[in-house]
Amino acid sequence: MLVLASASPRRKELISFISSDVMIYPADVDESFSEDISAESVPEFLAVRKAKAVSEKFPEDTVIGSDTSVIVDGIILGKPVDKADAKRMLHLLSGKTHKVITGCAIFKNGRSVSFSETTEVTFYPLTDKEIDDYVDTNEPMDKAGAYGIQGYGSLFIKGINGDYFNVVGLPVAKLNKVLKRV
Repeated sequence: MLVLASASPRRKELISFISSDVMIYPADVDESFSEDISAESVPEFLAVRKAKAVSEKFPEDTVIGSDTSVIVDGIILGKPVDKADAKRMLHLLSGKTHKVITGCAIFKNGRSVSFSETTEVTFYPLTDKEIDDYVDTNEPMDKAGAYGIQGYGSLFIKGINGDYFNVVGLPVAKLNKVLKRV
């Protein structure tokens, strides 16, 4: 059985493309990290931490941990703490290309493997009204970078370079390939 160490409804949906035999068991871990870790390395670092914690509870199963970061100008944009924070993030993304990096970690039979997938996303320039109206939908409130590419946030996307599903929260094609090798 696969155990997904995540509470994300998007990841739950995406993992079902790989297997229908999945248990959801969110990892309860400290998500802080040292400033010595580069922004690009943080998602994989946290994915390993999550998978490791959950694998201790399910040592006989294949545990998958995942973490997604939105990075613009070297700054990690996590989930917004409030509407003002969401607006701040969207202003930072407006008219720019940013990276969405998802780290994945797989723990199985005492072994582990991890990787990161990077997708570049370019936003159209956004008006204050577009940002205000979007934040009022509440869609950005539980998403890294304060937007969901699979929802109303799609209206801001000028283009992407890489895996669309990585931006949603789980690079399913690469994860599937790696799972077959583990």
